[in-house]
Amino acid sequence: MKQLKETARKIKSMEIRGAGRIARAAARELLEYSQRISGDDIDDFNKKMTFAAEMLIGTRPTAVSLPNAIRAVMRYKGGTIDEARKDIKKLAEGFITGSENAVKRIGEIGARRIRDGDTIMTHCNSSAAISIMAEAHAQGKDISVIATESRPRLQGLLTISQLDNLGIKTSLIVDSAVRYFMKEVDLVVMGADAVTVNGSIINKIVTSQLALAAHESRKNVIIAAETYKFSPRTLLGELVKIEERDSSEVLGNEKLSRLPYVRVRNPAFDVTTREFIDLICTEVGAIPPEMAYIIIREFLGWGIEELNSKQGFY
Repeated sequence: MKQLKETARKIKSMEIRGAGRIARAAARELLEYSQRISGDDIDDFNKKMTFAAEMLIGTRPTAVSLPNAIRAVMRYKGGTIDEARKDIKKLAEGFITGSENAVKRIGEIGARRIRDGDTIMTHCNSSAAISIMAEAHAQGKDISVIATESRPRLQGLLTISQLDNLGIKTSLIVDSAVRYFMKEVDLVVMGADAVTVNGSIINKIVTSQLALAAHESRKNVIIAAETYKFSPRTLLGELVKIEERDSSEVLGNEKLSRLPYVRVRNPAFDVTTREFIDLICTEVGAIPPEMAYIIIREFLGWGIEELNSKQGFY
């Protein structure tokens, strides 16, 4: 239980960050937790696995990759604990491997949209988006990147470090400068924390402003998103919950305590509508946003009937 709580804490506090990393961490924790459950009562085992799944689900409400990863593992079957553990191991390892391969495949597909000499703007820290840029660079294309700081958590510092390690020329800018520098950009490449059934994306706050500035300047926007980031529940009209994080990320509690009439609002994500997105690059192909439903139905295997019949972490 201690390790489960620690993994949940790390996801909630963003020590483990990024939709793909969160999903893989959750799948890995369910696998390891299943090995630690004692006893031989399969019903008790199933209850404890459900408890663990629900604890992990509650850590990051916006990251759709999290419930999709947990659903993939919690489909396990087994009449005995040993059988259940074996199936959980198979499902969890399959999800983790598939997730890692998806990022590589997205890089291969997305790099085809990058031309030699392109300047790319990116936001936050997305392993899938970086994979596209890394593959283009590996192909010998002379590219440069403009990366945002991505306040208040400064995920952009991770991005510039990774790009620098790859030998890619990179400039760091403050978030509010995206419109100013858009004139120097050929293409925008960003990740996503969630993709809805109508092709809108939920991603790090400022994504929508960046996409709007790109649209104004007639620059294409490519979103790099693994299929497990598509949100099945939006088929039923549900909205993806936008997480608001603690004010201390923006203004220290000590300083805030001296400002009794000030309230700090700190949404972690915003919504970018499909009108400002040219392409969503997934591991199964590059699609227009309008095809999001096909991904949910054909590749995630969710239909409206099944969604209506599921509860809890489904």
